Amino acid sequence: MDNKILLSVRDLCVSFFSEGKENKVLHNISFDIQQNEILGVVGESGSGKSVTSLAILGLLPAKIAQISKGNILYNETTLMGLTPKEYQSIRGNEIAMIFQEPMSSLNPSMKCGLQVSEILQRHTSLSKEEIKTEVYSLFNKVKLPDPERVYKSYPHQISGGQKQRIMIAMAIACKPKLLIADEPTTALDVTVQKEIIGLLKDLQKEYQMGVLFISHDLSLVSEIADNVLVMYQGKMVEYGSSNTIFHHPKQDYTKALINARPTLDVRFKKLPTIADYISGSTEKREIVSKEQRKKNHETLYSKPPILEVHNVEKTFFSKVGLFGTKEFKAVDDVSFKLYEGETLGLVGESGCGKSTLGNTILQLDKATKGQIFYKGQDITKLPSSHIRNLRKEIQLIFQDPFASLNPRLTVGNAIMEPMQAHGLYGNDTERREKVLELMLRVGLAEEHFGRYPHEFSGGQRQRIGIARTVALQPKLIICDESVSALDISVQAQVLNLLNELKENFGFTYIFISHDLAVVKYMSDQLLVMNNGKIEEHGDADEIYDDPKKAYTKKLIQAIPKGK
Repeated sequence: MDNKILLSVRDLCVSFFSEGKENKVLHNISFDIQQNEILGVVGESGSGKSVTSLAILGLLPAKIAQISKGNILYNETTLMGLTPKEYQSIRGNEIAMIFQEPMSSLNPSMKCGLQVSEILQRHTSLSKEEIKTEVYSLFNKVKLPDPERVYKSYPHQISGGQKQRIMIAMAIACKPKLLIADEPTTALDVTVQKEIIGLLKDLQKEYQMGVLFISHDLSLVSEIADNVLVMYQGKMVEYGSSNTIFHHPKQDYTKALINARPTLDVRFKKLPTIADYISGSTEKREIVSKEQRKKNHETLYSKPPILEVHNVEKTFFSKVGLFGTKEFKAVDDVSFKLYEGETLGLVGESGCGKSTLGNTILQLDKATKGQIFYKGQDITKLPSSHIRNLRKEIQLIFQDPFASLNPRLTVGNAIMEPMQAHGLYGNDTERREKVLELMLRVGLAEEHFGRYPHEFSGGQRQRIGIARTVALQPKLIICDESVSALDISVQAQVLNLLNELKENFGFTYIFISHDLAVVKYMSDQLLVMNNGKIEEHGDADEIYDDPKKAYTKKLIQAIPKGK
């Protein structure tokens, strides 16, 4: 391995300024990246990972951010004090970046082929025809299916995984020596994630690139990184070889990040959190045995089901040409039963019909065919006046809590609003008492009542969303990707909370996710969906231990296992 150091960061300190106050966000960060090396940088939101990458690229917001100390050397030349024009010749050419969210990084008004061509026009002297040939070559290199179609497509016309491949094609277009990948797989299905990680490793070897790979998922980082830097609150927690960090972590924070993710072999009653590690209470972790689980299931399945779905189909129609229509079966002949107190896991890749099935159960989308019985009543035939009462019984926890909360309502009023709409409790004084009680139950403080959504972290917002759902005392809750955007340690807290609420209130969950490790941990039964149909259905542990279908095997094999 070539030991030439490509990038050297020394004692980097960054401060942000607001209303004359200085807020130090990076504290003495130091690391090296060698040619042909992948350095994984891990930590939760707010740990300073992305700020570090922006400082390297000279993209810190000039008016509010400042490098107060330290040095950044690229190929033994300092990047400090470069003019914007000097930085432009380096960005994209020598140092390239893949951003976390391809949809917001791609221009929605430009075709994908032209967006990649633009990079080559800026940094090379190739002719128009040569650029087009090179773009097709790049599309093949990043394994895009049907490169000609993608070249002529706008970003909204292709899948999330394909958008991310476009971003990678743009990043490697000028054969950079250093690639910064900032959470490049966070929103992707586990199978697409595996493909993207494999692709990055192949390209890194081919171009002998140094890679700075940023993620909050340690299992994922362990599969790709040679060395690892763990960050927390802008500070370095640990820095060393991947093997040392994952097998012999020294700091409690690193141990917490490694263990907060559900494992596939042991089912803990409660996932360990960072607070558990810091307080030293991880030794008493209770394991749910197969016998306990079997006994619990015997009780669960001895009662009549709360929900029965019979041969449900949901077809969408789109116009083709002037007079033609094209039909798409998002849900195709789906049947299953759900029992009170059960958690049913619903997994599959994007576009398999998971969310459409959830919306059909909620009566947000009307089934094209089939019946849905809730407590013995066919809810597909309910008049709209009765659906309002059904909404109280069947609730939804959204994927993005921030988008589902009104930014103008204080958190307390947001939780109280559904209570008022459904006439729960005698008056607002009683409702306020219930809201304060609920906030404490979900791990929020009473003083949070008068604050607004933007004043909270992602994990806290998800707790607010859960409190708002629980406020109506529903019987059935559909969790649609409700933890997928959260940091690993925050995810552990929210999963523990959902299980605790289920135990205390007797909730029944349909848990929709593309994260199979999380679904296995949460679920009693598992539904695997593919192209609108049920591919496999059975006990969650049995399916994971012995999947019968090739599609299910593919999903399970794609889960990052860690080293």
